[in-house]
Amino acid sequence: MTDAALLAALVDLVERCAAADGASPVNDQALLEARRGERTIVDLDGSGDAMAVVATGEAAGGAAAEVELAVAPERRGAGLGTRLGERIAAEHPAFEAWAHGDLPASRALAERLGMQRIRTLLQLRAPVPADAVVDARLRPFVAADADAWVAVNAAAFATHPEQGRLTARDLADRRAEAWHDDANLLVAPGADGLDGYAWIKPEGDVAELYALGVAPHAQGTGLGGILMQATFARMHALGHDTAHLYVEGDNEPALGLYRSRGFVDHARDVRWRRG
Repeated sequence: MTDAALLAALVDLVERCAAADGASPVNDQALLEARRGERTIVDLDGSGDAMAVVATGEAAGGAAAEVELAVAPERRGAGLGTRLGERIAAEHPAFEAWAHGDLPASRALAERLGMQRIRTLLQLRAPVPADAVVDARLRPFVAADADAWVAVNAAAFATHPEQGRLTARDLADRRAEAWHDDANLLVAPGADGLDGYAWIKPEGDVAELYALGVAPHAQGTGLGGILMQATFARMHALGHDTAHLYVEGDNEPALGLYRSRGFVDHARDVRWRRG
């Protein structure tokens, strides 16, 4: 199978799994890097029904290999996931893997491979209020903000293993996605660049708060709440009634902000480690 055909098979499998499970088995960054040839796509048997995306070295953050696996809904229960996991384990004795949605089948596979839970990413949802407003200090992103956005994102997520290492190319690739609109990326200009931002990703009936970042020097000033209100206002303007977001299970400041705005637990993703 050619590289293009392999990528097309992966995208098709991801879409089938997302439709069946309500969660994509492969996250946006992994798909972007697979398209750029920075991650390896593994097809277990050439059918396109059991596939993995593997990152090593710098693409995996310099640590153990990073893996995301997917098995076609109609072929589950036949051992394909176990065979794929064992193949990955044979090639990469130490690896980490996201289980999006924390589905029973993914938990069972991780346990068969002798893996341990190391992170929990909570999925929260809240009703979108109709009376939220956009603060006059905020404005939509423009192309000239790119370097400032990368800088404030890196500072806001300095300890986050994925979000904090996004590059200008990652930003450009996301802005090229069909779902993106610069009007849905609100920024807070500061004296030296940007003080923060809130990014919205419309997803059918639900609008995702894709990311919200506040520069360290602006934290504690109420900017997070201002950005949250602007997010709701923009979601309402887009016609969405439900807001969705992801947050680390141990990020107490962020959880406090989101829960104060009406967010409650909806689902969870789990990061597993082997070796």
